[in-house]
Amino acid sequence: MNTPEWLDGAGRGSPWPELSAVVAGIGISGFAAADVLVQLGATVTVVDERDGDDERERATILEILGADVRLGPGSTAQLPDGVHLVVTSPGWRPTAPLLVAAVKAGVPIWGEVELAWRLRDPETPWLALTGTNGKTTAVRMLAGMLRAAGLRVGAAGNVGDPIVSAVMDPEGHDVLAVELSSFQLHWTRTLAMRSAAVLNVAPDHLDWHGSMDEYTADKGRIYSGVESACVYNVADPVTEQLVRDAEVVEGARAIGFTLGVPGVGMLGVVDDVLVDRAFIAERQTSAAELGTIADVRPQAPHNVSNALAAAALARSIGVPAVAVRDGLLAFTPEAHRIATIATVDGVAYVDDSKATNAHAAAASLASFESVVWVAGGLAKGASFDDLVTGARDRLRGAVLVGADRGLIREALMRHAPNVPVIEVSDTDNEAMDRVVQEAARLANPGDTVLLAPACASMDMFASYAGRGDAFADAVRRHERR
Repeated sequence: MNTPEWLDGAGRGSPWPELSAVVAGIGISGFAAADVLVQLGATVTVVDERDGDDERERATILEILGADVRLGPGSTAQLPDGVHLVVTSPGWRPTAPLLVAAVKAGVPIWGEVELAWRLRDPETPWLALTGTNGKTTAVRMLAGMLRAAGLRVGAAGNVGDPIVSAVMDPEGHDVLAVELSSFQLHWTRTLAMRSAAVLNVAPDHLDWHGSMDEYTADKGRIYSGVESACVYNVADPVTEQLVRDAEVVEGARAIGFTLGVPGVGMLGVVDDVLVDRAFIAERQTSAAELGTIADVRPQAPHNVSNALAAAALARSIGVPAVAVRDGLLAFTPEAHRIATIATVDGVAYVDDSKATNAHAAAASLASFESVVWVAGGLAKGASFDDLVTGARDRLRGAVLVGADRGLIREALMRHAPNVPVIEVSDTDNEAMDRVVQEAARLANPGDTVLLAPACASMDMFASYAGRGDAFADAVRRHERR
Protein backbone atom coordinates (compact mmCIF):
# COMPACT_ATOMS: atom_id res chain seq x y z
CA MET A 1 0.00 0.00 0.00
CA ASN A 2 1.38 3.42 -0.94
CA THR A 3 2.06 6.03 1.72
CA PRO A 4 -0.53 8.85 1.53
CA GLU A 5 0.91 12.00 -0.04
CA TRP A 6 -0.28 14.13 2.87
CA LEU A 7 1.76 12.18 5.46
CA ASP A 8 4.98 14.09 4.78
CA GLY A 9 3.37 17.34 5.88
CA ALA A 10 0.90 15.83 8.32
CA GLY A 11 -0.62 17.97 11.05
CA ARG A 12 -3.52 17.79 13.43
CA GLY A 13 -6.00 18.62 10.67
CA SER A 14 -4.82 15.91 8.26
CA PRO A 15 -7.15 13.07 7.16
CA TRP A 16 -5.96 10.59 9.77
CA PRO A 17 -8.90 8.20 9.21
CA GLU A 18 -7.22 7.30 5.90
CA LEU A 19 -4.12 6.06 7.74
CA SER A 20 -3.18 2.56 8.81
CA ALA A 21 -0.49 2.69 11.53
CA VAL A 22 1.48 0.19 13.56
CA VAL A 23 2.62 1.25 17.02
CA ALA A 24 5.70 -0.67 18.13
CA GLY A 25 5.57 -1.16 21.89
CA ILE A 26 2.79 -0.75 24.44
CA GLY A 27 4.77 0.99 27.15
CA ILE A 28 3.99 4.51 28.34
CA SER A 29 4.86 6.32 25.12
CA GLY A 30 3.52 3.56 22.85
CA PHE A 31 0.21 3.50 24.69
CA ALA A 32 -0.07 7.30 24.44
CA ALA A 33 0.73 7.27 20.71
CA ALA A 34 -1.80 4.53 19.99
CA ASP A 35 -4.46 6.27 22.08
CA VAL A 36 -4.04 9.54 20.18
CA LEU A 37 -3.98 7.87 16.75
CA VAL A 38 -7.19 6.00 17.55
CA GLN A 39 -8.80 9.26 18.69
CA LEU A 40 -7.79 10.81 15.36
CA GLY A 41 -9.58 8.01 13.53
CA ALA A 42 -6.58 6.05 12.25
CA THR A 43 -6.60 2.27 11.95
CA VAL A 44 -4.13 1.21 14.63
CA THR A 45 -2.33 -2.06 15.31
CA VAL A 46 -0.17 -2.27 18.45
CA VAL A 47 2.50 -4.95 18.82
CA ASP A 48 4.72 -5.93 21.74
CA GLU A 49 6.64 -9.10 22.58
CA ARG A 50 5.86 -8.53 26.25
CA ASP A 51 2.67 -10.00 27.65
CA GLY A 52 2.65 -9.09 31.32
CA ASP A 53 -0.07 -7.62 33.53
CA ASP A 54 0.77 -4.00 32.60
CA GLU A 55 0.75 -4.79 28.89
CA ARG A 56 -2.56 -6.64 29.09
CA GLU A 57 -4.18 -3.83 31.06
CA ARG A 58 -3.14 -1.27 28.44
CA ALA A 59 -4.16 -3.65 25.66
CA THR A 60 -7.67 -3.98 27.10
CA ILE A 61 -8.11 -0.20 27.11
CA LEU A 62 -6.83 0.19 23.56
CA GLU A 63 -9.00 -2.67 22.29
CA ILE A 64 -12.08 -1.02 23.81
CA LEU A 65 -11.11 2.15 21.94
CA GLY A 66 -10.84 0.21 18.68
CA ALA A 67 -7.18 -0.75 18.27
CA ASP A 68 -5.94 -4.21 17.27
CA VAL A 69 -3.42 -5.28 19.92
CA ARG A 70 -1.05 -8.22 19.45
CA LEU A 71 1.05 -9.28 22.43
CA GLY A 72 3.52 -12.04 23.12
CA PRO A 73 6.32 -13.85 21.28
CA GLY A 74 6.16 -13.52 17.52
CA SER A 75 3.87 -10.51 17.52
CA THR A 76 6.64 -8.20 16.30
CA ALA A 77 8.32 -10.56 13.86
CA GLN A 78 6.90 -9.02 10.71
CA LEU A 79 5.20 -5.89 9.44
CA PRO A 80 1.41 -6.27 9.05
CA ASP A 81 -0.01 -5.82 5.56
CA GLY A 82 -1.25 -2.45 4.35
CA VAL A 83 0.65 -0.28 6.84
CA HIS A 84 1.34 3.39 5.98
CA LEU A 85 3.29 4.39 9.10
CA VAL A 86 5.17 2.83 12.02
CA VAL A 87 5.33 4.76 15.29
CA THR A 88 8.04 3.23 17.43
CA SER A 89 8.66 3.40 21.15
CA PRO A 90 12.06 4.96 21.92
CA GLY A 91 13.73 1.85 23.29
CA TRP A 92 13.27 -0.15 20.11
CA ARG A 93 16.56 -0.61 18.30
CA PRO A 94 16.78 0.13 14.58
CA THR A 95 17.77 -3.51 14.12
CA ALA A 96 14.40 -4.79 15.41
CA PRO A 97 12.89 -7.03 12.69
CA LEU A 98 9.68 -5.00 12.48
CA LEU A 99 11.61 -1.76 11.92
CA VAL A 100 13.98 -3.38 9.44
CA ALA A 101 10.95 -4.64 7.52
CA ALA A 102 9.43 -1.14 7.53
CA VAL A 103 12.61 0.36 6.08
CA LYS A 104 12.73 -2.34 3.40
CA ALA A 105 9.09 -1.68 2.48
CA GLY A 106 9.59 2.09 2.37
CA VAL A 107 7.21 2.66 5.29
CA PRO A 108 8.10 5.80 7.31
CA ILE A 109 9.14 5.30 10.94
CA TRP A 110 8.37 8.03 13.45
CA GLY A 111 8.99 8.15 17.16
CA GLU A 112 6.26 9.27 19.55
CA VAL A 113 8.07 12.63 19.72
CA GLU A 114 7.85 13.07 15.95
CA LEU A 115 4.13 12.27 16.07
CA ALA A 116 3.69 14.83 18.83
CA TRP A 117 5.53 17.48 16.82
CA ARG A 118 3.21 16.88 13.87
CA LEU A 119 0.16 17.29 16.13
CA ARG A 120 1.39 20.30 18.13
CA ASP A 121 -0.15 23.74 18.39
CA PRO A 122 2.30 25.83 16.29
CA GLU A 123 1.78 28.76 18.65
CA THR A 124 3.24 26.86 21.64
CA PRO A 125 7.06 27.06 21.80
CA TRP A 126 9.07 24.00 22.73
CA LEU A 127 12.17 24.41 24.89
CA ALA A 128 14.08 21.15 24.72
CA LEU A 129 17.20 19.70 26.28
CA THR A 130 19.22 16.55 26.12
CA GLY A 131 22.54 15.27 27.43
CA THR A 132 24.14 12.15 28.76
CA ASN A 133 23.45 13.27 32.32
CA GLY A 134 21.34 15.84 34.13
CA LYS A 135 18.38 15.95 31.72
CA THR A 136 15.61 15.27 34.19
CA THR A 137 16.97 17.65 36.81
CA ALA A 138 17.51 20.44 34.28
CA VAL A 139 14.08 20.13 32.67
CA ARG A 140 12.41 20.20 36.10
CA MET A 141 14.40 23.30 36.96
CA LEU A 142 13.34 24.84 33.66
CA ALA A 143 9.69 24.04 34.28
CA GLY A 144 9.94 25.67 37.71
CA MET A 145 11.40 28.86 36.23
CA LEU A 146 8.66 29.01 33.60
CA ARG A 147 5.95 28.50 36.22
CA ALA A 148 7.50 31.19 38.40
CA ALA A 149 7.08 33.53 35.41
CA GLY A 150 3.35 32.78 35.43
CA LEU A 151 3.34 30.52 32.38
CA ARG A 152 1.21 27.40 31.93
CA VAL A 153 3.88 24.75 31.43
CA GLY A 154 3.85 21.19 30.20
CA ALA A 155 6.90 19.16 31.29
CA ALA A 156 7.05 16.19 28.97
CA GLY A 157 9.16 13.70 27.07
CA ASN A 158 11.65 11.49 28.81
CA VAL A 159 10.24 12.97 32.05
CA GLY A 160 6.63 13.70 32.97
CA ASP A 161 3.86 13.07 30.45
CA PRO A 162 4.44 11.57 27.02
CA ILE A 163 4.82 14.51 24.65
CA VAL A 164 1.95 13.36 22.46
CA SER A 165 -0.34 13.54 25.49
CA ALA A 166 0.93 17.00 26.38
CA VAL A 167 0.29 18.43 22.93
CA MET A 168 -3.25 17.02 22.89
CA ASP A 169 -4.13 18.52 26.29
CA PRO A 170 -7.40 20.36 25.60
CA GLU A 171 -6.45 23.17 27.98
CA GLY A 172 -3.22 23.83 26.09
CA HIS A 173 0.08 25.25 27.32
CA ASP A 174 1.98 28.50 27.02
CA VAL A 175 5.22 26.56 26.61
CA LEU A 176 6.50 22.97 26.70
CA ALA A 177 9.65 22.02 28.60
CA VAL A 178 10.82 18.88 26.84
CA GLU A 179 13.44 16.33 27.90
CA LEU A 180 14.68 14.17 25.03
CA SER A 181 16.84 11.06 25.22
CA SER A 182 19.14 9.94 22.43
CA PHE A 183 16.66 7.13 21.70
CA GLN A 184 13.84 9.61 21.22
CA LEU A 185 15.94 11.92 19.10
CA HIS A 186 17.02 9.08 16.83
CA TRP A 187 13.46 8.71 15.55
CA THR A 188 12.82 12.42 14.90
CA ARG A 189 12.80 14.03 11.47
CA THR A 190 11.13 17.46 11.49
CA LEU A 191 11.56 18.84 15.03
CA ALA A 192 12.52 22.51 15.16
CA MET A 193 12.68 23.85 18.72
CA ARG A 194 12.35 27.45 19.79
CA SER A 195 15.50 26.89 21.85
CA ALA A 196 17.47 23.75 22.71
CA ALA A 197 20.35 22.69 24.95
CA VAL A 198 22.81 19.81 25.07
CA LEU A 199 24.09 19.55 28.64
CA ASN A 200 27.00 17.18 27.94
CA VAL A 201 27.96 14.24 25.76
CA ALA A 202 29.84 11.22 27.11
CA PRO A 203 29.85 7.52 26.19
CA ASP A 204 26.53 5.87 27.02
CA HIS A 205 24.11 3.47 25.34
CA LEU A 206 26.79 2.57 22.81
CA ASP A 207 25.34 -0.93 22.68
CA TRP A 208 22.15 0.64 21.27
CA HIS A 209 23.63 3.28 18.96
CA GLY A 210 26.55 1.22 17.72
CA SER A 211 29.23 3.89 18.08
CA MET A 212 30.06 7.12 19.86
CA ASP A 213 29.71 9.03 16.59
CA GLU A 214 26.17 7.75 16.08
CA TYR A 215 25.23 8.51 19.68
CA THR A 216 26.62 12.04 19.39
CA ALA A 217 24.88 12.65 16.08
CA ASP A 218 21.54 11.66 17.59
CA LYS A 219 22.08 14.09 20.47
CA GLY A 220 22.85 16.82 17.93
CA ARG A 221 19.47 16.41 16.24
CA ILE A 222 18.01 18.58 18.98
CA TYR A 223 19.62 21.69 17.47
CA SER A 224 18.21 21.16 13.98
CA GLY A 225 15.97 24.06 12.96
CA VAL A 226 16.32 25.98 16.25
CA GLU A 227 14.78 29.46 16.02
CA SER A 228 16.16 31.34 19.01
CA ALA A 229 19.01 29.84 21.07
CA CYS A 230 21.32 26.83 20.83
CA VAL A 231 22.58 26.41 24.39
CA TYR A 232 25.88 24.55 24.82
CA ASN A 233 28.29 23.61 27.61
CA VAL A 234 31.53 25.61 27.41
CA ALA A 235 33.32 22.83 29.34
CA ASP A 236 32.24 20.22 26.78
CA PRO A 237 33.60 21.05 23.29
CA VAL A 238 31.46 18.36 21.71
CA THR A 239 28.31 20.31 22.53
CA GLU A 240 29.70 23.47 20.93
CA GLN A 241 30.68 21.53 17.80
CA LEU A 242 27.15 20.17 17.56
CA VAL A 243 25.92 23.77 17.49
CA ARG A 244 28.43 24.66 14.77
CA ASP A 245 27.28 21.68 12.70
CA ALA A 246 23.55 22.34 13.08
CA GLU A 247 21.28 23.81 10.42
CA VAL A 248 19.34 26.48 12.30
CA VAL A 249 17.03 29.38 11.49
CA GLU A 250 18.89 32.52 10.49
CA GLY A 251 19.34 34.68 13.57
CA ALA A 252 19.46 31.82 16.09
CA ARG A 253 22.20 32.43 18.65
CA ALA A 254 24.81 30.17 20.23
CA ILE A 255 24.63 30.62 24.01
CA GLY A 256 27.25 29.05 26.26
CA PHE A 257 27.01 28.21 29.95
CA THR A 258 30.05 27.90 32.19
CA LEU A 259 30.97 27.49 35.84
CA GLY A 260 33.54 30.24 35.28
CA VAL A 261 33.19 33.94 34.54
CA PRO A 262 31.04 34.15 31.40
CA GLY A 263 32.04 35.88 28.21
CA VAL A 264 29.61 37.91 26.16
CA GLY A 265 26.77 35.66 25.00
CA MET A 266 27.11 33.28 27.95
CA LEU A 267 25.70 32.50 31.37
CA GLY A 268 28.11 31.75 34.18
CA VAL A 269 29.24 32.31 37.76
CA VAL A 270 30.88 35.35 39.33
CA ASP A 271 31.69 35.21 43.06
CA ASP A 272 29.04 32.54 43.71
CA VAL A 273 26.42 34.51 41.77
CA LEU A 274 24.71 33.08 38.69
CA VAL A 275 24.79 35.72 35.98
CA ASP A 276 23.50 36.30 32.45
CA ARG A 277 25.63 38.04 29.79
CA ALA A 278 23.53 36.78 26.90
CA PHE A 279 19.96 38.01 27.19
CA ILE A 280 20.45 41.61 28.30
CA ALA A 281 20.98 44.69 26.14
CA GLU A 282 24.11 45.72 28.09
CA ARG A 283 25.83 42.34 27.76
CA GLN A 284 29.04 43.90 26.43
CA THR A 285 29.67 45.71 29.71
CA SER A 286 27.53 44.11 32.42
CA ALA A 287 25.56 41.05 33.54
CA ALA A 288 22.18 40.35 35.10
CA GLU A 289 22.07 38.51 38.43
CA LEU A 290 19.91 35.38 38.25
CA GLY A 291 20.49 33.92 41.71
CA THR A 292 23.29 32.40 43.74
CA ILE A 293 24.90 28.99 44.02
CA ALA A 294 23.16 28.73 47.40
CA ASP A 295 19.83 28.75 45.51
CA VAL A 296 20.80 25.53 43.69
CA ARG A 297 20.10 22.20 45.42
CA PRO A 298 22.23 20.16 45.62
CA GLN A 299 25.11 22.58 45.09
CA ALA A 300 27.35 20.09 43.29
CA PRO A 301 29.16 21.69 40.34
CA HIS A 302 27.38 19.64 37.69
CA ASN A 303 24.04 20.63 39.20
CA VAL A 304 24.97 24.31 38.99
CA SER A 305 25.64 23.65 35.30
CA ASN A 306 22.16 22.15 35.01
CA ALA A 307 20.70 25.31 36.56
CA LEU A 308 22.58 27.57 34.15
CA ALA A 309 21.44 25.56 31.12
CA ALA A 310 17.83 25.69 32.30
CA ALA A 311 18.16 29.41 32.94
CA ALA A 312 19.50 30.00 29.43
CA LEU A 313 16.48 28.25 27.90
CA ALA A 314 14.08 30.19 30.11
CA ARG A 315 15.76 33.51 29.39
CA SER A 316 15.64 32.81 25.65
CA ILE A 317 11.86 33.35 25.71
CA GLY A 318 11.98 36.38 27.99
CA VAL A 319 11.58 34.87 31.46
CA PRO A 320 12.67 37.55 33.97
CA ALA A 321 15.70 37.04 36.20
CA VAL A 322 13.60 36.93 39.36
CA ALA A 323 11.63 33.96 37.98
CA VAL A 324 14.89 32.06 37.40
CA ARG A 325 15.78 32.51 41.06
CA ASP A 326 12.27 31.70 42.29
CA GLY A 327 12.19 28.57 40.13
CA LEU A 328 15.45 27.35 41.62
CA LEU A 329 14.27 28.05 45.16
CA ALA A 330 11.09 26.06 44.55
CA PHE A 331 12.96 23.12 43.07
CA THR A 332 13.05 19.90 45.10
CA PRO A 333 15.70 17.39 44.00
CA GLU A 334 14.44 13.94 43.10
CA ALA A 335 15.48 10.91 45.08
CA HIS A 336 18.73 9.06 44.32
CA ARG A 337 20.55 12.16 43.07
CA ILE A 338 23.35 13.01 45.52
CA ALA A 339 20.98 12.49 48.43
CA THR A 340 22.57 12.31 51.88
CA ILE A 341 21.05 9.37 53.75
CA ALA A 342 22.78 9.68 57.12
CA THR A 343 26.02 10.54 58.86
CA VAL A 344 27.30 7.70 61.04
CA ASP A 345 30.46 8.02 63.17
CA GLY A 346 31.50 11.07 61.18
CA VAL A 347 31.04 9.35 57.80
CA ALA A 348 28.43 10.66 55.36
CA TYR A 349 26.47 8.12 53.28
CA VAL A 350 25.25 9.53 49.96
CA ASP A 351 22.92 7.91 47.42
CA ASP A 352 23.57 8.87 43.80
CA SER A 353 22.18 5.67 42.29
CA LYS A 354 21.05 7.73 39.28
CA ALA A 355 24.74 7.96 38.26
CA THR A 356 24.30 5.06 35.86
CA ASN A 357 27.28 5.80 33.58
CA ALA A 358 30.89 6.84 33.95
CA HIS A 359 30.28 10.50 33.12
CA ALA A 360 27.63 10.85 35.82
CA ALA A 361 29.76 9.00 38.36
CA ALA A 362 32.72 11.29 37.60
CA ALA A 363 30.61 14.36 38.30
CA SER A 364 29.35 12.80 41.52
CA LEU A 365 32.84 11.83 42.73
CA ALA A 366 34.10 15.33 41.97
CA SER A 367 31.62 16.71 44.52
CA PHE A 368 33.48 15.18 47.49
CA GLU A 369 37.04 15.35 48.78
CA SER A 370 37.53 11.85 50.20
CA VAL A 371 35.32 9.01 49.04
CA VAL A 372 34.71 5.33 49.61
CA TRP A 373 33.18 4.57 46.25
CA VAL A 374 30.38 2.03 45.88
CA ALA A 375 30.13 1.05 42.21
CA GLY A 376 29.19 -1.67 39.75
CA GLY A 377 26.28 -3.18 37.85
CA LEU A 378 25.79 -3.44 34.07
CA ALA A 379 28.42 -1.50 32.16
CA LYS A 380 26.42 -1.16 28.90
CA GLY A 381 29.60 -1.40 26.85
CA ALA A 382 31.40 1.38 28.74
CA SER A 383 34.99 1.54 29.98
CA PHE A 384 36.15 3.11 33.24
CA ASP A 385 39.77 4.11 32.72
CA ASP A 386 39.13 7.84 32.35
CA LEU A 387 36.75 7.80 35.29
CA VAL A 388 39.27 6.16 37.61
CA THR A 389 42.14 8.35 36.39
CA GLY A 390 40.17 11.49 37.15
CA ALA A 391 38.90 10.35 40.55
CA ARG A 392 41.81 8.36 41.99
CA ASP A 393 43.13 11.17 44.22
CA ARG A 394 39.74 11.35 45.93
CA LEU A 395 39.36 7.63 46.60
CA ARG A 396 39.83 6.29 50.11
CA GLY A 397 38.67 2.90 48.84
CA ALA A 398 36.16 1.17 46.62
CA VAL A 399 33.49 -1.46 47.22
CA LEU A 400 32.39 -3.15 44.00
CA VAL A 401 29.23 -5.14 43.37
CA GLY A 402 27.27 -6.37 40.39
CA ALA A 403 27.79 -8.22 37.14
CA ASP A 404 30.47 -6.00 35.58
CA ARG A 405 32.33 -5.05 38.75
CA GLY A 406 35.42 -6.74 37.33
CA LEU A 407 35.74 -4.03 34.66
CA ILE A 408 35.92 -1.37 37.35
CA ARG A 409 38.35 -3.45 39.43
CA GLU A 410 40.65 -3.77 36.44
CA ALA A 411 40.53 -0.01 35.80
CA LEU A 412 41.40 0.59 39.46
CA MET A 413 44.31 -1.85 39.27
CA ARG A 414 45.66 -0.06 36.20
CA HIS A 415 45.26 3.53 37.33
CA ALA A 416 44.85 3.52 41.13
CA PRO A 417 46.70 0.44 42.37
CA ASN A 418 47.08 1.83 45.91
CA VAL A 419 43.34 2.24 46.44
CA PRO A 420 41.98 -0.68 48.51
CA VAL A 421 39.24 -2.57 46.69
CA ILE A 422 36.67 -4.93 48.18
CA GLU A 423 34.40 -6.99 45.94
CA VAL A 424 31.00 -8.18 47.11
CA SER A 425 29.93 -11.08 44.94
CA ASP A 426 26.56 -11.56 46.64
CA THR A 427 23.41 -10.89 44.67
CA ASP A 428 20.82 -11.73 47.32
CA ASN A 429 18.63 -9.33 49.30
CA GLU A 430 21.34 -8.81 51.90
CA ALA A 431 24.05 -7.86 49.39
CA MET A 432 23.74 -4.14 50.04
CA ASP A 433 24.11 -4.69 53.78
CA ARG A 434 27.47 -6.31 53.12
CA VAL A 435 28.40 -3.46 50.77
CA VAL A 436 27.67 -0.86 53.45
CA GLN A 437 29.51 -2.87 56.13
CA GLU A 438 32.62 -3.10 53.96
CA ALA A 439 32.42 0.59 53.03
CA ALA A 440 32.12 1.56 56.69
CA ARG A 441 35.23 -0.49 57.44
CA LEU A 442 37.24 1.44 54.83
CA ALA A 443 35.94 4.91 55.75
CA ASN A 444 37.42 7.38 58.23
CA PRO A 445 35.59 10.28 59.91
CA GLY A 446 35.16 13.05 57.37
CA ASP A 447 34.88 10.63 54.44
CA THR A 448 31.84 10.11 52.21
CA VAL A 449 30.57 6.66 51.31
CA LEU A 450 29.15 7.38 47.87
CA LEU A 451 26.89 5.12 45.84
CA ALA A 452 27.70 6.32 42.31
CA PRO A 453 27.59 3.01 40.43
CA ALA A 454 28.64 4.17 36.92
CA CYS A 455 26.51 1.25 35.73
CA ALA A 456 22.91 0.29 35.12
CA SER A 457 21.08 -1.59 37.85
CA MET A 458 19.12 -4.34 36.13
CA ASP A 459 21.54 -7.13 36.98
CA MET A 460 20.39 -7.01 40.60
CA PHE A 461 17.56 -4.50 40.88
CA ALA A 462 14.43 -3.49 38.99
CA SER A 463 15.72 0.06 38.55
CA TYR A 464 18.26 2.59 39.78
CA ALA A 465 15.60 3.67 42.29
CA GLY A 466 15.37 0.15 43.69
CA ARG A 467 19.15 0.05 44.02
CA GLY A 468 19.19 3.41 45.80
CA ASP A 469 16.43 2.33 48.15
CA ALA A 470 18.34 -0.84 49.02
CA PHE A 471 21.44 1.22 49.77
CA ALA A 472 19.49 3.69 51.92
CA ASP A 473 17.81 0.88 53.85
CA ALA A 474 21.19 -0.77 54.48
CA VAL A 475 22.66 2.52 55.70
CA ARG A 476 19.79 2.99 58.14
CA ARG A 477 20.25 -0.53 59.47
CA HIS A 478 23.95 0.22 59.86
CA GLU A 479 23.07 3.44 61.69
CA ARG A 480 20.91 1.56 64.21
CA ARG A 481 23.62 -0.95 65.13
